Parts: sequence; structure tokens; C-alpha cells
Amino acid sequence: MWKILLLVAFLFGKGDSNECIPRDVGWNQFVCVCNSTYCDNTPDINPKVPPEGSYYWYVSSKAGDRLKLSKGKFGSCDSLLHLETSLKIDTTKRYQSILGFGGAFTDSAGINIKKLSKATQDQLLRSYFDKGGSRYTLGRVPIGGTDFSTRPYTLDDHENDTSLKHFSLAPEDYNYKIPFIKEAKKLNPEIKFFSAAWSAPAWMKTNNKIRGFLDFLKTEYYQLYANYILKFLDGYKENGIDIWAVSTGNEPIDGYVPLSTINDMAWTPQTAATWVANNLGPTLASSTHNDTLILALDDQRIELPWAIQLMFQNEQARKYVSGIGVHIYADSFIPPDVLDATHNDFPEKFILMTEASLGTLSPSPVSLGSWERGETYMTSILQYLNHWTIGWVDWNLALDKSGGPTWTKNYIDAAIIVDSENDEFYKQPMYYAIKHFSRFVERGSVRVSITDSFTVKSAAFLTPSKEVVVVLFNRNVIPVTVSLNDPKRGDICLQLPAKSMNTVIYAH
Repeated sequence: MWKILLLVAFLFGKGDSNECIPRDVGWNQFVCVCNSTYCDNTPDINPKVPPEGSYYWYVSSKAGDRLKLSKGKFGSCDSLLHLETSLKIDTTKRYQSILGFGGAFTDSAGINIKKLSKATQDQLLRSYFDKGGSRYTLGRVPIGGTDFSTRPYTLDDHENDTSLKHFSLAPEDYNYKIPFIKEAKKLNPEIKFFSAAWSAPAWMKTNNKIRGFLDFLKTEYYQLYANYILKFLDGYKENGIDIWAVSTGNEPIDGYVPLSTINDMAWTPQTAATWVANNLGPTLASSTHNDTLILALDDQRIELPWAIQLMFQNEQARKYVSGIGVHIYADSFIPPDVLDATHNDFPEKFILMTEASLGTLSPSPVSLGSWERGETYMTSILQYLNHWTIGWVDWNLALDKSGGPTWTKNYIDAAIIVDSENDEFYKQPMYYAIKHFSRFVERGSVRVSITDSFTVKSAAFLTPSKEVVVVLFNRNVIPVTVSLNDPKRGDICLQLPAKSMNTVIYAH
């Protein structure tokens, strides 16, 4: 039946937008199916900015909507019998500027995308980077291999190659990363790429392994490792790709976990500071990559603000570091207030959420159509943006139906799942949760004040296009009636569907 619906939509649905073609995957869940000839999208409508006195309202809901568009007019909410929540927007009270949203160009993502036909590959990349898609403006690019590769490797696995004579980009760079990064750049020239290494070459480390307990970089190789990072930047630049920022390393805390199976390399805040101050910072500053920024931490927010406080006791390290990368995996153990504390301590440093995923250690790493996982993403994005973070970046752009491939068997879920046997891919609720922000909160938008509410979670932004964008999340199992009050414009009266994500747009 779904194939008939897909054909009908393709033949007769060529209007301003294409709607989701749902496929029931059981347990009252569905995914949106895309193939070589059809995929849902959300292009600009005319006029892009709603006329004065009106608004646009995009809804995704557990019941079945996916960025469904409605149009309405400002008006009094006095006639509503059961107004449950009133939210006041104050565009004069402003916070951080938003850099953007995105995902990671891992080996696994590239492997899965490459298994699709060229036409279906294009549909997937447009879904993320095109104007009708998620409009991603950030891409994370691993330096060498990760747990989401099919083998453990770095970019110089020749023992004791202290001249880095054998350094080279890997086949994975040329086959699974660079081609799709270039396609993303064509779709969105504004995209910025940032990188991190999971490990230095094993021979540079104290345990001579690519992973392990207390596996530190040998101090005699501090400068050599900075040169290694520089060679990676050179290699990508030679392929037409500039790297906007590089971190001090992915999740150094993994090197303190005895049973961790992920490629890792341990740092203390103090040793990371020494390496940045004496090696990485000066090396970048004196190179053709002197505009490449350095991100500290790139790890769990449970380490905030104390790890940054310790690191920035080294004034030279503080000088070279521009921002702080955080991951979501330990968020249930620590409130988001630590983001506020970090911002207050170091207001000149931006905070960027650099990795998120779900399904780790789950009996069902991939849960097709899981609305609950979409809600988890929506909650996380709202929380981070409301606590001074300038962007939010997903992990793998695409995985297969098992949640891989992964050489460490660390299977997880992804916003897009690829079914290469049928030359199609599935958009999950997680995909739409991110898109409710990335599609509408353009780079340079500024977060503005909106009333905090227990019933409906929200965030508000003023965009460079002079739109006010409000994202509203109703996690309740019943509809909730809400009013948005902008003293400059008046009231918007809405009944948010049960279990729904909402984006409202109006002229400033």
C-alpha cells in the first residue's frame, strides 16, 4: 500500500513541499520513507517572512504530522476557555548568537550513504543540507578512525615515524568523507567543519595501543602530535576543505574507563593545557591555518566547569582556546546549570554541543520511528540553547538498520537509517526534532527571552531576516492551549497537539 501512496505523492504532490510518506514499523510508530524519486521537504514559502499581523506554524506530532504548515493571525486569547500556559516574549532581552546545527561525517555514515544509488544519495544529502531540508550549517569530521569505522586506524600507523614521512589521509577519507563533504558544501556553502582525533597513532602513546586504560600521549611527542594535526588540516585543505575548528581530542575521559572499547586517548585538564599552550596553539598560529580555532574538552558536561577552570589556570592555553565542546551522554547526572556557570566564568569562550546520539547499550540500538527518542533530542536541544550553547551537533549522519557498522560493536540509533537493499532511507522523529531548529533558526540568530513554563518547554530567537522564531514542545499526552505574547505584536493563540514539536514564526 505504501508504494501506491509513494507513487501518487510523486505524480501529484509536486507543489511547494512534499509531505512525509509514512511506513508503519509497529508499536504505533512510523518512519518517513525516501527513495530515488521522492522525499519530503520543507522549502521556503512566499512570502518568506509572514506579513505583519500573521504567523506561520509548523507542527510535528506523535499522531502523524511532520512539519505540517498552518497560517494564522494575531488576536486576543481572552475567548479561550482553558488557557493553560501564557508565554511572554521579550526581544529586547538578548543572549548568545547561534552558530548552527549539524551532524558528523563518520566512516560509517559514508559507507551507508555510498551503498545507495546516486539519486537516493542526493535525496539524503539534500535532506540534511539543502534549503528544503534541515539546512545544516555544521559538520564534524573525525581525524582518522573512530568507533564508527570498520577498523582501528590513525593517519600514520607506521611505527616510530618521527618525521611523519608516512602520514597520509586514509582510504576512508577519500571514499567516505571527502566526497560527501564536498556535496554538502555545494548544497550549503555556509557550512563550517570542525574536527577531532579519537587517538594519536598508537606508537605515540604510553600503552602503544589505539585504546585502553590510562593511555596518554608521550610528552616527547607533544610537538610531533601537533604537527600530525597540522598535516591533517593541510590534507583536507588540499582537497578543497577548510577546517574551521579542531578540538583537543574526543572524550579524553574514556581513557580513564578501564573497560572502555572506544578509540581514545586520556588527557588531564593540565596536560591538555600544556599541549595547547606549548604546541598546538603556537603551531596553528604560525601556519597557514592560523584562523583555525581550538575547542577544549569535547567531552561530557559533568566535567564543567571544573575541568575548564583547571585548564585555564594556564593563561597561554586560555589565550589559544576559543570554545568549549560538550557531549550529552552524562547529562542525566548533572543539571544544565553547569553550562551557565562555565559561561559566567569564561564569557569570552563559546560553548558548542559537539556530539549526541541515543541507543548505546540498549537491547534495541535502532528503534525505528521512536517518538520518545525524538522527544529526548528536542529536550536536549532546548536545554542546551537555553543555557548559552551556540549550536547542537548530532553524531552519525546515517547508519544501517543494525546501527552500524562499528568495529567496536557500539551500535546506536541515528536520525536517518539507511536500507540499502531497497535503495531507500528512513527519517526518524530525531531528524524532525533537530529540523524544527536547524531549518528556521539560521546562523546569526540571537536567543531572546521567553517565559519559562513547566507545561510547555520553549526557546525564542530573533533571526537576521527579522523573524521571531519560537520553538514549543508539548510533551503532555493531551493538547495544551498556549498564548504567545509579544508586546510589540500582540497575542498568538494556539492549541498545541498532544506530544508535539512546534515552530512558530512571525515578523519582528
